[in-house]
Amino acid sequence: MSNRIKESFLKLTIRFSAGFLVFFSIFKIVLKIFKTGSFNQMVADYFGSGNWHFFVAQILIGSLMYGLFMAGYYKFIKK
Repeated sequence: MSNRIKESFLKLTIRFSAGFLVFFSIFKIVLKIFKTGSFNQMVADYFGSGNWHFFVAQILIGSLMYGLFMAGYYKFIKK
């Protein structure tokens, strides 16, 4: 845990954001496959014409917010 305190805020943010980006993307895709029951329907819903912008923006904003929160927590609150 002391390693995270010594790292820069930007490096922590990128590290937490990248991990959450991968996890949240896989989670949303798998959940959509189970919800619709079809891989093709998931592709049409998330990656169809005009829909992929919303999916990518949602994932990027969510992961950035998580990364900023966790980096702030480890850098400034949990000392």
